[in-house]
Formats: sequence, structure tokens, C-alpha cells
Amino acid sequence: MTNFADRHIGTDSASQQIMLQAVGYAGVEELMDAAVPSGIRAAAALSLPDARSERDALDDLRVLAGRNRVRRSMIGLGYHGTITPAVIQRNVLENPSWYTAYTPYQPEISQGRLEALINFQTMVADLTGLATANASMLDEATAVVEGMLLARRASGSTSNVFLVDSDALPQTLRLLAHRAEPLGISLEVTDFSEALPEAFGAFIQYPGASGRVWDPRSVIEKVHASGGLVVVAADLLALTLLTSPGELGADVAVGTSQRFGVPMGFGGPHAGYLAVKAGLERQMPGRLVGVSVDADGHPAYRLSLQTREQHIRREKATSNICTAQVLLAVMASMYAVYHGASGLKSIAHQVNRLTRLMADALGDAVVHSEYFDTLLVSTPDAAAVVAEAAERGYLLRLVDDTHVAVSLDETTSAHDVETVLGAFGIDAQLGFKPTAVGVPESLVRTSRYLEHPVFSAHRSETTMMRYLKHLADKDYALDRGMIPLGSCTMKLNAATEMAAVTWPEFADIHPFAPDADTSGYRDLIAQLEGWLAELTGYDAVSLQPNAGSQGELAGLLAIRGYHLANGDTGRNVCLIPSSAHGTNAASAVLAGMKVVVVACDDEGNVDLADLRARVTEHAAALAALMVTYPSTHGVYEHEIRAITQAVHDAGGQVYIDGANLNALLGYARFGDIGGDVSHLNLHKTFCIPHGGGGPGVGPVAAKAHLAPYLPRGEANPISAAPYGSPSILPISWAYVRMMGPDGLTRATGAAVLAANYVAARLREHFPVLYSGDNGLVAHECILDLRPLRDATGVTVDDVAKRLIDYGFHAPTMSFPVAGTLMVEPTESEDLAEIDRFIDAMIAIKAEADAVAAGQWTPGDNPLVNAPHTAESVVVGEWSHPYARELAVYPAPGQIHAKYWPPVRRIDQAYGDRNLVCACPPIEAFAQ
Repeated sequence: MTNFADRHIGTDSASQQIMLQAVGYAGVEELMDAAVPSGIRAAAALSLPDARSERDALDDLRVLAGRNRVRRSMIGLGYHGTITPAVIQRNVLENPSWYTAYTPYQPEISQGRLEALINFQTMVADLTGLATANASMLDEATAVVEGMLLARRASGSTSNVFLVDSDALPQTLRLLAHRAEPLGISLEVTDFSEALPEAFGAFIQYPGASGRVWDPRSVIEKVHASGGLVVVAADLLALTLLTSPGELGADVAVGTSQRFGVPMGFGGPHAGYLAVKAGLERQMPGRLVGVSVDADGHPAYRLSLQTREQHIRREKATSNICTAQVLLAVMASMYAVYHGASGLKSIAHQVNRLTRLMADALGDAVVHSEYFDTLLVSTPDAAAVVAEAAERGYLLRLVDDTHVAVSLDETTSAHDVETVLGAFGIDAQLGFKPTAVGVPESLVRTSRYLEHPVFSAHRSETTMMRYLKHLADKDYALDRGMIPLGSCTMKLNAATEMAAVTWPEFADIHPFAPDADTSGYRDLIAQLEGWLAELTGYDAVSLQPNAGSQGELAGLLAIRGYHLANGDTGRNVCLIPSSAHGTNAASAVLAGMKVVVVACDDEGNVDLADLRARVTEHAAALAALMVTYPSTHGVYEHEIRAITQAVHDAGGQVYIDGANLNALLGYARFGDIGGDVSHLNLHKTFCIPHGGGGPGVGPVAAKAHLAPYLPRGEANPISAAPYGSPSILPISWAYVRMMGPDGLTRATGAAVLAANYVAARLREHFPVLYSGDNGLVAHECILDLRPLRDATGVTVDDVAKRLIDYGFHAPTMSFPVAGTLMVEPTESEDLAEIDRFIDAMIAIKAEADAVAAGQWTPGDNPLVNAPHTAESVVVGEWSHPYARELAVYPAPGQIHAKYWPPVRRIDQAYGDRNLVCACPPIEAFAQ
């Protein structure tokens, strides 16, 4: 092998010839000519740099990294220096068992990360003093917005006013303003010192951006008295010393867990959090891990209350958040497991002690007398102080002409403080015992936290390493085998692509560091934006959205901004096909639009006649059409140009969902087929790993007329940080750089060939529900299991769980059509693995036929009892009518390469009826 593409693409030329023979074509290009409509094919070759070798690409990244300057950040604003325990960096962040896993929708094979997430939820709930926390949010500012929306729907107030703390983080204020306006929410910024108007809710920063710590109990009582709910953004480390939001009376607590061992990374990714008081659990956005039981009655974890999610609620959804920051939440939770309550409190005491000693030296220049880790300092020439500190290697925050803010963290030493004091003209040697107050007596925390044994049982590195290994071994990730999830593109996350993520020049940069310190980052971002624009046929790209859902919303808000700028204030209708992913409709609602559903025909295409009727009906109010291409049904639609033209003729804009871009790269471009704006998924097409359910990056790309309305720095924000989650952008940069235009095009052809090979081999066993030209699919195919259910009683759930026994993660279940499996093998799997999956599906079909033939009863057979654990076949009498060997070794060769699920099938309904979303007691696992 001479280039990276040969390593990324799993099938070599010999394997592809075998696959092509099964599909009926002589070559990949002939197949693509037959599958991709000629009317959408790109007219010119991609204008991208030629492929670089892995070594050369890393050298290029080193050059870019070298353009960044790492100085000690004391800027604060929710981003802090932190020490990532090496055992966590090596065994979580750099471990493919964690970072290549998918969202735990198949809980039986996700128990390890589900346990880590319930540790996270327990950590957050304990520290915030509230009943239930979710499994993470995208960042703190987004969590504040979601808290505002929760307050609006859950409060008894009819007001449209939301009170906002004037001492909130500035990036949070900007995002609140941008997100509130389309929804008709009126923000009133206040310091809460005057009489308060009636409001549906209020937001308090605790401690404030200025570092101020104050007791908000009386304000919370006043908001409650008028029927509103209170959202408090709290620093988790500070909460080890400060009275918790729950004890203060807050209804919702939000924030970030970044300083729990997750590097700043120029802004992300980090795991935000959201916790609520009892009674608000069913109003929560995002994912929620709960405890249920498996078929043997043993405790087991699962995602709870999934009927809240967008793929079910669609335009009735109250949030478009359909993902989390799982990998980062795992890191933060393990930071708490590693340190325990006493360790975290010790870190907090040291940070606060140094802050108080610094305040002693600064004297009357300190504006607030009560604080945790941040001081607001009055000085005649603030810019001169900041400049002098920078010369000494420290970044302070310039607040205004006469004020500087200084934030300390766990990496700060006494020497650091003395050096920074020198920038203020103070030559001081710190004492040992501070005299300044710091945390007010009335807010000193007395309640206990993190008392579950998990936060004290793994304090040595040996036990911590083994605990992380124990959890990883419970899960199925790409390091075990193929994850053929349709619409998810679980492709290779190559080690070379991942290498730069932990380099200090990328990891240790504050998002608001001066431009002079971040030229390498900004060059990398500009290059990647340019490449993505070329690949999609658009004129501008913003990398700020930190999830696909946020890219969707950013694109729709851009369309809204464009119409408003043109005076088209009445354009608020968004057309969405019935097959669309639920986040499309949820995002449209959050952009202030009214959703009108367009029908699909029997072949799964947008019904052009119905579309034209809806366009005519809503012509004067038409804002946009959202359409996925290739379609959510996995086919290339012929009429896409006619669809986009009909919308443009009525004055609307076309949003093309980029979820399926892996079927287009090098062959067609959204901007050339009528798209005005699209979001992409770097965690699908461009190799950022899914991380067990996050992080992700959802860039938004647009034509020039929409470019002014995209997120750009502080303008039109959609995330907390100016560039979203930039520390993982080197992954996608490296992928494009090492593949080059030819490699990216080859990958598309290999992905489409793999999907058609699966369809061709399985079509006689399971009907392929939709296909396009010449009976071909795009990069995924939908297998219809409804005839199997009708003939045998075996359901799609039974097949999915039986695949675990065969050593596979199931394909996407019942989306976009109930009772189906959507299969996407990607270009990265080799022929042997694809054949192994096909053989497993054929064998499962034979097992179902045996049930229909009466060999096994519908209530006792290998499918309804799947998955089978080791315990289920070795403990007690075996009373089933099939052999133990068939239960656990159904495929040849499994004896030497067996994945053992840790639990049997989980009772989903039990977990929702008996909602438990924190660590269960150890006694619950006694067997």
C-alpha cells in the first residue's frame, strides 16, 4: 500500500470485483453511472490539494500547531486550565473502545458507557442538589438556552419575558439573544437589584462572569411568586464549596463540566450539563440514562423517556437536541471517580486559597469581596496590565478601560500568581494563610455529595485502569466489528487523524485567546472551510455548529435572516417531506417557522405533485424547503432539480440536509443541484468519531446571499465558542488532506458498492424497500422485515437482538419506516466483514423460518430470547428447545472471537415506569 486511501477503504480491487459481479456491473464507475442520475453529476473535477501521506500530513499539522502560542490562560469565562489524569487520557480519550462507539440505542451492548453516563448524571445531580441530570448538553450556553425553553413550557406564567443576569457570561448573553428572538421571547437583562417584572423565568450566573458570589435566594423566591422558574448556571468545581442551586431553590441548573479534566481546546468539545428538580424530568431536553431490568431481572441501564426525542415528536418537539457530548461526559465523570469528593474539594480549596491570597495582595483594587476563583480588578490602565501579563506568558481578560478579570484554576501555582501580580506593579511573595473572605459564610456548602461507592472505590491508578477496562469490555464499538447503522456512517476513525487532538498547541488554547496566539488554528479552520465549500458547491462555510442539529438550526436561521433583510416578514412556512429525520421539523420550529409536511410516493421519493400543491398553497409565506439528498430512504431522487426549482420559483430557499453526503462526494454537489444552504456532519462523512453519542461537528455551508447570516465569531451565534468544537477539527482536516480528491471520490464509490452488494445478496431473503435507477440504492439500503414478522411472528427487535449473538451491532431500527432495518456498511469495511454480516442475516432468516415451521415455539426460540449472556447458558438447567451452542455460537469461528453481552434483553417499559436516573446502590447488582 502506498497511500492512505488504500488503508481507509476496506475493499481492494479484487474484493470489489467479487462485489461488482454480484451487483452486475463491470466496474465501480459503471455502477456509479447507473446509480447517480446524470442530471446531478458534477461538471468538473474537485479542486482540492493532492493527497498527502500520513507522515507528511502530520508534519503539516505540526507546522500549523507551531503557529499557535500556548500561554497560561487566566481569562476564565467558563473555560479553565485543567489536568487530565493520564489514566483517563490513555484509557478513554485515546481508546477506540470508547471513541468509536455509537449512541447507546442498543443498550444491551452499551452497558459500559451507559454506566459512565449515569456516573456523570449522579455527579451533576449531587453537586447541583437537584433530582435528575441528563447525560450532557452541547456546551454551557446551549444548556442555558435549553433551560430557558424548559422554563417557558413548564412555568405557569403567560409572560413572554425572561430575566437574564447582567453578570452572565458574554457568550451566553449573545446566544440567548439570537435564539430568543425567533421565538418571540423578550429578554430583560438585570442585576436583580430593582423590582422585577412578571416573567416566565429567570437566569442567574453563579458565580458571575465578574467572579462575584452572591446569595440569590430572595430573587428566586420573587420569581417563583410570579409563576416563573429559575435557571442557575453553576460552576461544578465551585459547588464543592458553595451551597448548591437546588438548596437555593433553583428549578434548573446548567453549566459545563470542562474543568473536570477536559482540555479547553480553543472552545470545545466539552460536556455541558442540565439538571432539574423533581417533577420536571419529562420536560428535559437531551438524553437521559435510567436503570431498568433485563430478562433475568438483573439491573441494566438504558436511555429513558425516549418518547421525548425528535424522531418521535417531530414538529411537536420542544428541543432539537438529538445528541450529547458522551466522550467528554465520560471523561468528566471519570475525573470525579478518580478524585472523589475529597479530591475535588481539595482542588477547589487550593484554587480558592490562591485567589484569596491574590486578593490580599491586590487590596482595595478588588471590586467584589466575595468570590470563588475569579477577581475583578480595578486599575487605571487595564490594557497595559493585560499587555504586561501577556509578555510574562499569561492571558488576562480585558473587561473595559479600567477593569481586568483574573481567573485561577487547578493548574495555577503560587509562582503564577506572583508573576501576574507583577503585571499589576505589585512585587509580592504570597503568604500561606489568606485573610480575604472569598466564599461568604452564608453560602458555605454543608450538604454532602458523591457518596456513592463508585466515587471512592477507584482511587489508585491500578483500580482506575481496571475499572475503565471493565466498562469498555462491556461495549460493542468499531474496534470489535462493523456497525452497519443506516444514516450514521460509522466509518474508520484512523489513528493518524486522531493524533493531533491531544497536542498542547491545540488542546491548551482558550477560545478567547488573542488572534496573535491562534493563527495556526485559524489557518486550519480557513483551509477546512474552503475544502468543504469546494466539496459541496457552496460559497461560505461556518464550522461553529457543534452538532448536526445545530447546523440545521443555523441554516434555517440564516434563511430567516435573509428573508427579514429583504422585507419578507411573512415568510415563515417550512416544507418538510414526511420521510425526514425528526430534527428537521424540530429545528424549523425553533427557527420560528411553521412546518407543512409534504407527502412521499410509494418509491420513497418526494411526491412532486404534492410538493407543487403545497408550494402553490403557501407561496406568499414560503420560507424554505428542507430535503435530504440522497433521500432518507437511501436513493438518489431524479426530480431533485425540479423540486428545488419549484421552491425557488415561489421565492423560497432550499435547505439540503447533508446527512447522506457520503454517497455524493466527488460525484455531485448540493450547491449545484439547487441547494442554498446545508449542514454537514463531520462525525459521519469526515471521520470525527461518534464517541458513544458525541462529540460531533455540524458545519453549515451556504451560497453567497446567505453567507452574511451564518454564525461567524460573535455574529449569529449558534454555539458558545466562536469556532464551536475546534480541537477535533484536525481529524477532518487530516482526512481530507490524506485522501485528496481522488481518494474521496473512490471512497464514495466503495460505499455505494458496499450498500448495493448487501442489497443484492439479501434481496431474496428480505425485500429491499426502496431503490432508484436500475434497482440500485445509494450508500444504504432498507431491509423490510414486516413480511418476516407477518409470516413468523419474529419482529425487528428480535432480529436486532439476535444479531448481538452473532457478534454485530444492529442496523438502524424502524427509521425511516417502522419494522425495517436500514443498513449502511460504509467504505471502510472489508469484504470478509460485510460477508459475515450478510451470512448472519441469512442465518437469522432461517431461524425465523424454523419458528414458522414449528421447530420452535413463538415464545421460546433463539430470536425472542436474544441476546444470550454467558450466565444464561451456564447457570441452572437449560430448558430451551434449542442447543446452548446455537444460542451463543450461532456462526462459525465464534468460539475464538466471541463478544459476550453483559445483560439479556432489557425491559424498556419498566425503566420508564420506574424512573431511576442516578447510580443504583451496589446491593442492586448482587446476584
